[in-house]
Amino acid sequence: MDKLVEIRGLTVDFAQGGRSIRALHGIDLDVGAGEAVGLVGESGSGKSVTWLAALGLLPGTASIRGSVMLDGRQMVGAPRSMLETLRGRRVAMIFQDPSSSLNPVLRIGRQIGEALGLHRGLKGAAAEAEAKRLLDRVGIANGARRLRDYPHELSGGMNQRVMIAMALAGEPDLLIADEPTTALDATVQAQILRLLQDIRRDSGMAMVLISHDLGVVAENVDRVCVMYAGRLVEEAASDTLFDRPRHPYTRGLLAALPALDGPRTRLVSIPGSVPEPWNLPKGCAFAPRCGEADETCHGSAPPLVPVNETERVLCFRTRYFPAAPVRQPEPATTMPQGASREAVL
Repeated sequence: MDKLVEIRGLTVDFAQGGRSIRALHGIDLDVGAGEAVGLVGESGSGKSVTWLAALGLLPGTASIRGSVMLDGRQMVGAPRSMLETLRGRRVAMIFQDPSSSLNPVLRIGRQIGEALGLHRGLKGAAAEAEAKRLLDRVGIANGARRLRDYPHELSGGMNQRVMIAMALAGEPDLLIADEPTTALDATVQAQILRLLQDIRRDSGMAMVLISHDLGVVAENVDRVCVMYAGRLVEEAASDTLFDRPRHPYTRGLLAALPALDGPRTRLVSIPGSVPEPWNLPKGCAFAPRCGEADETCHGSAPPLVPVNETERVLCFRTRYFPAAPVRQPEPATTMPQGASREAVL
């Protein structure tokens, strides 16, 4: 598979109170053309920061180092004019909360029209016709009328569809979907995920799905990357990772999933919480929460090493604790309305 994006040694430091706080610790990650990659982990793991850094969308207080290559073009440190030709046109991003991402005082048609004008040079009647086509493509009925609506006149699910339409306006090669189903009920969530699957099938677009919901990730990606405390701790094909996870953190996430059938059992949660970036423990960042840690884990940080051709794990104990079977997460599309499958993180 041809590589569309290659991230190597990506680090991010934020200036805070006269000191530098490291949020990302050397991320290495590839996305192939047409591939769907899932990025999972607790809040504060660095999932969104990774792609905001890659696209040059972090504030000026951030110092970004490393390499992000898009079809051989370096994005880290690139001039703003170059990044503006790539963002939206080659790589588009759907942000977490559509209600805060859409401008509340501009009509939907104008906001989609701005994206069409910027990335494809469409204006006037041509832009309006294309905006209507995009709304139809994302499943919004009466597109011509909805173009005149403001965001507050639409439901959360419809606003999310508008965000997807805006992301598709530039016909990107890669779509970054950052928690695209947050705050949506189960029925709308399934519709949005089916929509993204249909778009990928029709266009051949690659996708990075950032989510806390392991069920959503299991059903919609080819490969999964697990992040913790600013590091990539495990990477494997989707089926492999959910069938036989290797890293203790990944096992903990899967063990915390509630079952929708069978006898009621107490959920197994991971003790503690993700450490703050300015207060990381010595050694492995997960060691204070890991039941398998020993003196080596507390003394030095493990490297991310390949287990085989398709798997990488950041753990000293992997050689002693081979992959173990864990119960699969429930499929996203079969969940009863109103229930919640989100992992207890």
